[in-house]
Amino acid sequence: MKLSPHEHLRKVSQSFDRATPTYEQSNRLQKIVEENLLERLSFLKMTPQHILDVGAGAGGLTHLLSQQYKEARVYGIDISIKMLQTAGKKVSRDDFTLICSDAAFLPIASNSIDLIVSNLMLQWCQDIQTVFVEFARVLKKEGALFFSTLGPDTLKELRASWATVDDGSHVNHFIDMHHHGDALLQAGLRDPVLDVDRLTLDYRDVNQLMQELKNIGAHNIIEDRSRGLMGKDKFKQMLAAYQQYLTKAGFLPATYEVVYGHALGILTTKSFSDKTVIPIESIRKR
Repeated sequence: MKLSPHEHLRKVSQSFDRATPTYEQSNRLQKIVEENLLERLSFLKMTPQHILDVGAGAGGLTHLLSQQYKEARVYGIDISIKMLQTAGKKVSRDDFTLICSDAAFLPIASNSIDLIVSNLMLQWCQDIQTVFVEFARVLKKEGALFFSTLGPDTLKELRASWATVDDGSHVNHFIDMHHHGDALLQAGLRDPVLDVDRLTLDYRDVNQLMQELKNIGAHNIIEDRSRGLMGKDKFKQMLAAYQQYLTKAGFLPATYEVVYGHALGILTTKSFSDKTVIPIESIRKR
């Protein structure tokens, strides 16, 4: 049964709250994609004054954005309060604001942001159309959006290995690049450009892969998975099936399909109800 939006958000928030202590030492993929996003931003022909990092997590990218654009005010938004507490420890500037909020309901004034950046957050959103509409609302018409997310080939080896065992949903499902492009256009964002990269990370065994996913809060939160306990026999069968991907170097690979996109703000004037920025100063730690 499909979760309600409130229940979905609660599950995502709890998942990343629990992952906070282990997140930064396990987020290999996030760091690689983060570097790629920053490289893409180097071609941006603008000097943003107000930057919004949506899905800031532990604040790594938010901090780097504040370093790269020293004259800008940077806002880091995330649904996980505990992640933001960690991000607050990285704060070294007065013009750095942390906000606990859902990406689909940004507490940001309309037409106020020059640059929105979002790294590997959209795949956890139940309705990306609503999120892109919010991005379009807060973005200035001359502003820009840069994002990364995960595509459907992500963890294809793990998904295929489970498929040899049963027909249950053991791995998150991700939407494809074309769906993101359609959603950007429907939101009114201009000149969307998307491309796909495939990254492969190596693991000693499947247990290391699954532990890493748990450590970054990216373990299975799909809505139709079985609520019952998974039998040990099924798990062993999955592990055996995954061995077909063993490399000559003795590692098990995991594929991550990374979708990158950027777009410009809307040109037409829309009537939006402004929202107030709500900094959560209480969780900031210097």
